[in-house]
Amino acid sequence: MSEERKFTLTEHIRELRRRVMRSAIVFAVTTGLSFTFTQYIFNAMLRSKPAEIPLIYTELAENVGVYIKVALMSGFVIALPYMIVELILFIAPGLRPKERKFIFAFVPSALCLFAAGAAFGYFVLLPPAINFLFTFGTEIATPYIRVSNYIDVISRLLFWLGIIFEVPLVAFLLAKMRVIGPKTLDKYRRHAIVVAFIASAIITPTMDPVNQTLLAVPLIVLYEASIWLAKLAHRTSHAKPAVSV
Repeated sequence: MSEERKFTLTEHIRELRRRVMRSAIVFAVTTGLSFTFTQYIFNAMLRSKPAEIPLIYTELAENVGVYIKVALMSGFVIALPYMIVELILFIAPGLRPKERKFIFAFVPSALCLFAAGAAFGYFVLLPPAINFLFTFGTEIATPYIRVSNYIDVISRLLFWLGIIFEVPLVAFLLAKMRVIGPKTLDKYRRHAIVVAFIASAIITPTMDPVNQTLLAVPLIVLYEASIWLAKLAHRTSHAKPAVSV
């Protein structure tokens, strides 16, 4: 039995506290550094906004709060890989060699898929969606958009797109664990298409069917990729037969 497995509960708690403290310090440092380029992040987030429509703030500290929020978000994103590494190093001693190898391969893939989802939202989905929101109904009312509302909508959209792009990886993991199988995923393909359009209607900040379709189609493609990855996981797995769900 390895030395790590002989740790007492108190030693495990101390080790966890050390790793949490190191992660908190790194997060504080990256957030502090983020303040130096927060203006560039703002400019990037304003890329999709029509230039003729200014953003406003209606509360005294709103602009400061948004500035701090953007710095915190960017600091967290930069520090996230380090935090994940600390978490893996904490749980690694209790894993078998195959499990360690799988986790170290899983984490970079998850980060890349999250970045791909956020990039898809930023470059493909946001420009038409934001343009629709800013131009729809301008003959009825003049848009005066609060900066906090604008940042919240964009941040929420990019975050959920990053999460949604994790679906194929999650499907691969569940298939590898024999929780679901490719036949189950294939059986519910039609249901998944309906859910994709419902999810796109919820996530997309517009009621425009074109923008919703721009999101629904990639969701359906991700589901098809999940079926393919589930088949791959079953071919490479030597566990017991899949549990039907």
